[in-house]
Amino acid sequence: MRLLGIRETALSVPEVLAAIGDHEAGGTALFVGTVRNHDGPADRAAVTSLEYSAHPSAVVELRRVAERVAADFPVRALAAVHRVGGLAVGDLAVIVAVACPHRAEAFDACRRLIDDLKATVPIWKRQTFADGTSEWVGACG
Repeated sequence: MRLLGIRETALSVPEVLAAIGDHEAGGTALFVGTVRNHDGPADRAAVTSLEYSAHPSAVVELRRVAERVAADFPVRALAAVHRVGGLAVGDLAVIVAVACPHRAEAFDACRRLIDDLKATVPIWKRQTFADGTSEWVGACG
């Protein structure tokens, strides 16, 4: 694990890619989660912003997730960063990346990393809609 964090500052794809560079890795997989302008059915009001909040244990749980992925796949390098605080449509909310000897392993490990992060790391989001309403959504959403 070369880069893990939960930040109030903007995320950087080049920073994440630089962190996982490895000459023994033939495959690098990257996932970037971006704030979109909608959620749910078409008749729902448009999303105007998100606010992410993290439990104090979130970094510890993020490390556990990363360690499990590294134990289950031939990971050469791994990175995962998530934003907290207020985000606008188009902002980067999460970036995960994995470098492995081969592409199939990198794809599988990266998918597992983001799926497990979303399922278990205690990060919640509040969506604000154009009609002025808002709602809290479960872990990472």
